Amino acid sequence: MTDFYVFATGPLAWIAFGIFILGAIYRLVSMYSLAKAKDGSSIAYMSWYYGLRSILAWMVPFKSMGWKSDPLMTVTTFIFHLCFLLVAVFLGAHVVLWNTAFGITIPSLPSQFGDIVSFVALACCAVFAYRRFALPHVKGVTRCQDWFALVLVALPFITGVLAYHQVGSPLVMTTLHVLSGELLLALIPFTRLSHALFVLFTRAYMGSEFGGVRHANDW
Repeated sequence: MTDFYVFATGPLAWIAFGIFILGAIYRLVSMYSLAKAKDGSSIAYMSWYYGLRSILAWMVPFKSMGWKSDPLMTVTTFIFHLCFLLVAVFLGAHVVLWNTAFGITIPSLPSQFGDIVSFVALACCAVFAYRRFALPHVKGVTRCQDWFALVLVALPFITGVLAYHQVGSPLVMTTLHVLSGELLLALIPFTRLSHALFVLFTRAYMGSEFGGVRHANDW
């Protein structure tokens, strides 16, 4: 099992990074080509000013009508993404990996704080699941790939919490945590999670159209 853990944290990790990077490039290039073929004029009115204005406006909780219309979703979304960033980048064990793999030294969160943040992220995942079950307008557009994406995001948190609290074999659980994180990373470009790649471009497109063409705000 130790040999497999070394493989998972070594070659397999680089494979996951490679799939993510190549997949992200492929998706971005293909989406740009598709947009250019179907609506070439949209490229002409893309504006840095209106695009950045839209992005910054939508990054402020409750500034847009979309955020105001669903307070639970707004709070949950912002908290989840903040928790994800804190754990993925600043958790102590992850900081060690950043330093080992890329020579990057960054401050780390206290382990107990990271544990709390992980539980908060899982609570957010539970809210996302509840909405898909309980709200008709969300349930009606929820598909299998949406559930798959939610499970994919939740698994690294679940296995990380179990590994931290030494539930079961620590080595097995840590290995599962590493594998779930690598699976998440590799599949981001090919699942619903690809919004992480497209969200800035989508907002820039919407902002440019509304600001430069319709002379209105898109929030």
